[in-house]
Amino acid sequence: MQYPMNRMAVIALWLALAPFSPAAAAPDAMEQALGAYASGDLKAAARGFTALSAQRLPLADYNLAMMHLRGELPRPNPREAKRLLERAAAQGFVSAEFALGQLHEQGALGKPDLRLAMRWFAAAAAHGSVDAQMAIATAFYLGRGAPADMAQAAHWYREAAKGGDVGAQYLLASMYETGLGLPTDLRLARYWYDIAARNGDEAAPAKRRELDERLSVGEPS
Repeated sequence: MQYPMNRMAVIALWLALAPFSPAAAAPDAMEQALGAYASGDLKAAARGFTALSAQRLPLADYNLAMMHLRGELPRPNPREAKRLLERAAAQGFVSAEFALGQLHEQGALGKPDLRLAMRWFAAAAAHGSVDAQMAIATAFYLGRGAPADMAQAAHWYREAAKGGDVGAQYLLASMYETGLGLPTDLRLARYWYDIAARNGDEAAPAKRRELDERLSVGEPS
């Protein structure tokens, strides 16, 4: 199971969430634990996160769970990770909701459970996680964990596109172009291809030029 968030990303997550998190009540201890993790001192980080987790601080629960899932503890335990993530998710910690979706999707506890993964992705998507919005959109697109539903796929790709995901921007443009899950609308397709192109998608500039040509000759949008 892959959990790609690196140590600096964990620190960035803490800095983003600290003003809104109960962990803000113990900033020094959290900063020390995160600093230890960033420097590679996993023993000190584990001690710090464990002490803060005992106070039921969701960021500590999340980080300790990630250390379990990445095999960074002497006795990593995916079931303990699940318990910690569920406790953090119960306090509205969106990253924990998304991680639970990954845990069940990838079968960290045994057999993958795509329906349960969808439930957690849906919770995280509703709370604004762009990664979860992509996950649930793709699940609806492919019919994985739920019946295929192109309208729902388009809805969540749109949310992820608005959140800045370049892949979602391109896919949404394609769905507008072909009428998949949405009414065909070449102008909106061109709009989203343009945004994807501006954000670095390599295929989008050619699609933008193609639609410019089609619209210039009066092809119905």
